[in-house]
Amino acid sequence: METTAGKVSPKDKNHFPVAPGVTGIKIVFVNLFLVSNSDDSWVLVDAGLYGSAGKIKHIAEGLYGKGTRPTAIILTHGHFDHVGALKELAAEWQVPIYAHSLEMPYLTGLSSYPPPDPTVGGGAMAYMAWLYPKKPIDVTGQVQALPSDGSVPGLLGWRWLHTPGHTAGHVSLFRDSDRTLIVGDAFSTREPESAIAVMTDRKEIHGPPSYYTSDWEAARNSVEKLADLRPEIVASGHGMPMQGETMLFELDELVHYFDQLAVPTSGRYVNEPAVTDERGVVKLPPAVSNPAVPKALVTAGLVALAGMAVLAISRRKQSKRFLDTLDDNTDSYPTYSEETTNNYP
Repeated sequence: METTAGKVSPKDKNHFPVAPGVTGIKIVFVNLFLVSNSDDSWVLVDAGLYGSAGKIKHIAEGLYGKGTRPTAIILTHGHFDHVGALKELAAEWQVPIYAHSLEMPYLTGLSSYPPPDPTVGGGAMAYMAWLYPKKPIDVTGQVQALPSDGSVPGLLGWRWLHTPGHTAGHVSLFRDSDRTLIVGDAFSTREPESAIAVMTDRKEIHGPPSYYTSDWEAARNSVEKLADLRPEIVASGHGMPMQGETMLFELDELVHYFDQLAVPTSGRYVNEPAVTDERGVVKLPPAVSNPAVPKALVTAGLVALAGMAVLAISRRKQSKRFLDTLDDNTDSYPTYSEETTNNYP
């Protein structure tokens, strides 16, 4: 049976075709992917925002039939916008979760990630970074390391590549037969710092989300590694899929001018990366003081929240669940001036 996005209700505009057997789902500002084999067995790549499990299951059942479940869940990395529905889906489906071994501290409750950096600027999504959930999730017992041979559990013809920088254990997925690349957040296909870009989804190659990237030298090397694959189609965690000569030209431009196009002019991790290991965070560079940021945080945050509210109405109120989650958990977040050290070894 051929897998096509047409099996899902045409009223659901938050899914999109990527390549044969690959369907993307946009959850407010982040993408996840359903990837199938010729027999309609499939895996879920990333798990979106908190509150999105129902939408993910609805689209999966539209594609593969009622009661369907994947053979595995593959994580490109464990940031909050890629694991929001993970615990709910994993508990219901009872399937294994795979990630790079260096992501394990953040998926087993051992360590928080290096804190996001709203001082990088660039737009409301960056200025709002101080609001984003910071604590790790814990799926101990279901999560395990990806195979060392580069194979992707549950998928034939795919391989995973270690693409660190955005996180230490970040991975991307590549299918050699048609050169389809699932990027994760190693680079983006829209401006990830801009809330306006979230709503317009203008296709452009950009670097990884700067407010969450903690090692820029590694990030540069990862973009170069992915460009060397000469992909035909790229599907990132932020932005719509791109393909063809324009995509390759912009990707090559990103490689050649990475410092100018991707690396912020200032920020906590610009001159010194976070140091992490298999236990999590080992050492952080000092926080950057920027007197202009607090006012910008308030202004940009209000603008972004308003934009997300409008987006929610047109997209089945999915973003409202996300914003409610932020509101419900505000008491657990440190203020902007506080150092985020909870769960660090």
